[in-house]
Amino acid sequence: MVTSANHFAGVTLLITHYNRSSSLERLLISFQNLGCVFDDIVVSDDASKPEHFKAVEAMKEKYGFTLVSTPQNKGLGNNINKGQAAVKSPYTLYVQEDFVPKPAFVTHFKDALAFMELDDELDIVRFYAYFAYPYLKPHAKGYSLMVFKPWVWYTDHLKFYYYSDHPHLRRSTFLDKFGKYVEGIKSDRTEFLMCLSVLKKKGKGLFFNEFTTLFDQKNSSDEPSTIQRSSWRESTNPAFMALRWFYLKFRLLKNTVELITFK
Repeated sequence: MVTSANHFAGVTLLITHYNRSSSLERLLISFQNLGCVFDDIVVSDDASKPEHFKAVEAMKEKYGFTLVSTPQNKGLGNNINKGQAAVKSPYTLYVQEDFVPKPAFVTHFKDALAFMELDDELDIVRFYAYFAYPYLKPHAKGYSLMVFKPWVWYTDHLKFYYYSDHPHLRRSTFLDKFGKYVEGIKSDRTEFLMCLSVLKKKGKGLFFNEFTTLFDQKNSSDEPSTIQRSSWRESTNPAFMALRWFYLKFRLLKNTVELITFK
């Protein structure tokens, strides 16, 4: 049953979608089952195949969302930009279509929203990641403040990923402060350039410590991930592990220089 306690006033749920209509519906149903109600739901579609776009259009009335579409595939950057432009509320909960919220999400999302309302300098609250942000300062209620340490003797390259495309809450003015996502390039590069912008402009963000407990990322065989990762980076072969060590040191230096010169 939907209760007013789970009506998140001032929040729009923004979902980016591409060729995974079943996953999209699973996400919408999951939020419904948790009793979550938002001021609006915006689904931004990146020119999905006809069968998927037709399914999304059929869902529009059923779930009551705003559909933003494009006749030509333009990549993740454009998909988020046009979706964010359709958001009218002060806060945006951004979730890609292949995620599923867990029951713990509701309580901890309320905390995140309260933190945003109390601290005008807070730009983003992150709920999910593959790895913890490396430098954290305890905040409250299971959240920590991400602390960027620019000096090269802080050697964890993940420190540059202050921002992430994984589920997060942000102010809807986020792109006004940090700029729009760069379009026409690979999604990983788009994400990293946003990371650099957030760091360069002194963004402030929180990270949920138990980052695997609020969302699951689910990719079925019918609707697999559209992002392919390099297998050598995850190999346990000693030769590949040594190569990865040198690669990460190079990447640390490269990212440091890129941040210094970023405009």
